[in-house]
Amino acid sequence: MATRVFSDEELEALRSFPSIGKDELIRYFTLTLADEAFLRKFLRPQTVLGAAVQLCTLPWLGFVPDGVSSAPLAAVGRLARQLGLPVEVLRGYGVSREQTRTDHLRQVAKYLGWRPAKSLALKELDEFLLARAMEHDSPSLLFRLGCEYLRSAKVIRPGVVMLLEKVSTARQAAERETHARVAHLLTGEGALGLDNLLVVDPALRSTRLHWLGTGPVQASPNSVGGEVEKLVFLRGLEAHSLDLSALPAERRRHLAQIGRRLTAQALERREANRRHPILLTLLAQSAVDVLDSVVQLFDQTLSGSESRARIKLRDALAERAKLSEDRLTLLDEILPVLADAGIPDEAVGTLLRGKIGMSRLIAANVGATVRLPRDHGHLRLLEGSYTYIRQCNWLGLWGWWVCRAAGWRLPVSRR
Repeated sequence: MATRVFSDEELEALRSFPSIGKDELIRYFTLTLADEAFLRKFLRPQTVLGAAVQLCTLPWLGFVPDGVSSAPLAAVGRLARQLGLPVEVLRGYGVSREQTRTDHLRQVAKYLGWRPAKSLALKELDEFLLARAMEHDSPSLLFRLGCEYLRSAKVIRPGVVMLLEKVSTARQAAERETHARVAHLLTGEGALGLDNLLVVDPALRSTRLHWLGTGPVQASPNSVGGEVEKLVFLRGLEAHSLDLSALPAERRRHLAQIGRRLTAQALERREANRRHPILLTLLAQSAVDVLDSVVQLFDQTLSGSESRARIKLRDALAERAKLSEDRLTLLDEILPVLADAGIPDEAVGTLLRGKIGMSRLIAANVGATVRLPRDHGHLRLLEGSYTYIRQCNWLGLWGWWVCRAAGWRLPVSRR
């Protein structure tokens, strides 16, 4: 049932007076001189105050609850003070005659320029709800938007159940309208290709729908290859060229979300006119998402290799610093001997070999390192990952060719 959108407590709240804030109290429950002149025509104190409550409630809520006497005490008190009447007289409003409230509401609506919800007004409401249902599918949101529309159009809100039925009808009409707008894309082969997404592929051991929705676990050449394979598959279905501009952006986003959320079995149980638009929007969105994924994965893979090269360079420079420290210590022992003018030249070599020891001199000579380039060897270490990166490069070039053939434009980095 349409009323299942709200619980019994919520339905009762929608039919009754809500609590009122200070701003609403001042805005809606302040009478003008013309209002007072209109209300004085009702003569009896209880009818004057009861009509005043309806006069202020209609612009506030868009309708008047059946229990007029149950209006917020603050609102009734404010009106009573303006009219010079005791609050207690409202308790007798409509007691002697059941039609009193309805008759007064008709007069109040006419005075304020409001219309009852009759055939023309309801037809306009249906058109409004259909337009909104093409953008939003939430029944509670559509109900609230319908109430706001009726207030802005100065149409008295019908019963809650009736308005919920209007919302349900609009949602069904939106589904039919959605199918009609994309029907030209659902040729015999096109519809068959969409339904094949829900069939288990023996090679994948899952449905193509699940395969497309499963993202890569980590950035690697294999992950890039898997995403490029998805691009090729989507290219074969011409997902990149699907023109869904006839559907509002919110509708496309909503249908794609449904396609990601539902399983293949759940989609297969849906009627074709509901299932095919969902699969179309999901394919179009997947074409965009997978392309973004390929570019991002390739960038992450290259960045990961560069980061690992930096870590290796840091460790290599630290080890080089330790070796350099030992050689500097040895130099501190050699320089005083070389700088001492009192030591004959022919005795320097013998003295150093005897003082330092041949083993230390030979070890220091063997550990001599070559001069580092300006980048301290960063590119050389990155070259060590060339084989790994080259796999990604070939896959990336393949993906680039596929994307260019499909007419897609990849982002270009500018420095």
